[in-house]
Amino acid sequence: MKMFENNRMLLRYLFMTIAMIIAFGSLAVSHYLVKDLSEEERNKVEIWAEAIKEMDGNTEGANMNLVLHVLKSNTTIPVILYDKKDGSHTSTNMELPETGGQEFLKRKAKDFEKKHAPIIIEAEDFIQYVLYYDDSYTLKRLQIYPCIQVGVLIVFMITAFFALFIMMRMEQNRLWVGLSKETAHQLGTPISSLLAWLEYLKLKNADQSILSDMEKDVNRLQKIADRFSKIGSTPLLEQKDLNEIIRQSVSYLEKRISKKVTFELQLPSAPSCINLSEPLLSWVLENLTKNAVDAMGGQGRIIYTLSDRGKTVSLEIRDTGKGIPKSRFKTVFNPGYTTKAGGWGLGLSLAKRIIESYHKGRIYVKSSEMGAGTVFCIELKRPN
Repeated sequence: MKMFENNRMLLRYLFMTIAMIIAFGSLAVSHYLVKDLSEEERNKVEIWAEAIKEMDGNTEGANMNLVLHVLKSNTTIPVILYDKKDGSHTSTNMELPETGGQEFLKRKAKDFEKKHAPIIIEAEDFIQYVLYYDDSYTLKRLQIYPCIQVGVLIVFMITAFFALFIMMRMEQNRLWVGLSKETAHQLGTPISSLLAWLEYLKLKNADQSILSDMEKDVNRLQKIADRFSKIGSTPLLEQKDLNEIIRQSVSYLEKRISKKVTFELQLPSAPSCINLSEPLLSWVLENLTKNAVDAMGGQGRIIYTLSDRGKTVSLEIRDTGKGIPKSRFKTVFNPGYTTKAGGWGLGLSLAKRIIESYHKGRIYVKSSEMGAGTVFCIELKRPN
């Protein structure tokens, strides 16, 4: 399970690295394209400025057809031409308001100057025109394109992560179900053999107290095999008294756990009947109890508190163990998370699945204090 978790993390990092390389590569290419197109538009405007100079000066030998062709060729770049002689502004490829056209062009000329250095058109020894220009519509769209690319890439990454998460969750489910079914199958043969030996010992008049304890353990094994066989299929929920299930689970465990662990039951006097699967819910209780015993190092106190909250029944299991850091309150339920050497880290993950998927309830770490203990809480809905 740890190897599965490590491979999953490695796959995530690999995917993120590839996505970042694609993103930065795309941004770099877009940047160079924008830069090249911007330089090309600057060259076009400079040629356009030269054509204005030739036309205004009516230079001898100038090909006026070529000049006019150059002037007419600019159909995309917004241009403002400022005439120093009369202080007027004229424009190309711009929509002007019905009134206040000159003021509008003055403001636009200042805006254009902030983006691009104006081109000075000199006639003999004095400045005759000042040419201001803006980016073409195509260049503006290309400048926005990297942002669109990043947005699309983010959506793609989120979608891919979600799909990857679903696939891995499905793989985990298949692993759990396969492991559970195989465990139930493997337990069947020794359980049948033990039942046969029990019947044989009864015929030999063996000590009845020993036979009684052995029979309890064999029945327990049968219940455990039944639990494993139910993983992966929808369990049958029956209305049961949660008080009695807690008592039975604790009664069985306290005889098989260190005598240095004390159990305290704070249960209501009235039955707490809810719809549940007894084999699976008792598994959750035993798992939380054994985790508490491990956290306490085999000595301490475990308190079970059952309370009625109207539409729900709340069970708190409090121990006096080493505690859980707050940053790991949710992590402890992840598959593969364990603090035990050689552990699989499936106990709490399966407990969460049983409570939330099968019983439509909640299980969470309510509180924990390092060195003082932890409180796990299970909330189950009452039947309508």
